[in-house]
Amino acid sequence: MASGSKIEWTEVTWNPVTGCDRISAGCDNCYALTLSKRLKAMGAAKYQNDGNPVTSGPGFGVTTHPRALRQPYTWRAPRTVFVNSMSDLFHARVPIDFIADVFKVIADTPQHTYQVLTKRPSRVLKLADQLDWPANLWLGVSVEEAKVRDRIAALRKVPAAVRFLSCEPLIGPLGHLELDGIGWVIVGGESGHGARPVQANWVTEIRDQCVDANVPFFFKQWGGRTPKANGRELDGRLWDEMPALAAS
Repeated sequence: MASGSKIEWTEVTWNPVTGCDRISAGCDNCYALTLSKRLKAMGAAKYQNDGNPVTSGPGFGVTTHPRALRQPYTWRAPRTVFVNSMSDLFHARVPIDFIADVFKVIADTPQHTYQVLTKRPSRVLKLADQLDWPANLWLGVSVEEAKVRDRIAALRKVPAAVRFLSCEPLIGPLGHLELDGIGWVIVGGESGHGARPVQANWVTEIRDQCVDANVPFFFKQWGGRTPKANGRELDGRLWDEMPALAAS
């Protein structure tokens, strides 16, 4: 139900929901879609529902997993938890009652810090007043190119303890970012088959805006054939800045 993560900005992934649908250019080479197909073929129980063949794929149909809700209660030591690395909690086919159940688990385990990432902030806004927002929940939006910068304005209206941007896979320059109310920015290049190369000036432009605005900046990778193919250094150093964790 959960696993240690190779994602540099978290410690463990927790997937009470699996499956999704592609909605923007950043989804074109979705790692979760490819992995779900493999997990279905291996017989993994959580990945047997197929999604729309145009927007989703084998094993990637949106599916809730109520039994997975118990997992965080078993973790004694504080953890940083990426929620739904294999889905989007705010997908239209995830019922609000189940989202509320996820939020309750988060509130019940305040020793952990939970990171929720969505490409659907408009649905978050529609549901925000109907949810109790735990103090240990961070909410982020994906901002892969300039044409989806409007997600930032929507995020700013959400009552999350920390609001963050995931500019990964960064597939184009973002230009000016309005960082008021934003507590963290992650940037990463795309990896895997067909990875679209990231340009250094796209990254440094974002980094410089974060430094000027005193917003923690995390550079995850340059990407390439594999996530680590071209390393993580930017201007001769690692950028691993993060907001304070719930248990700090």
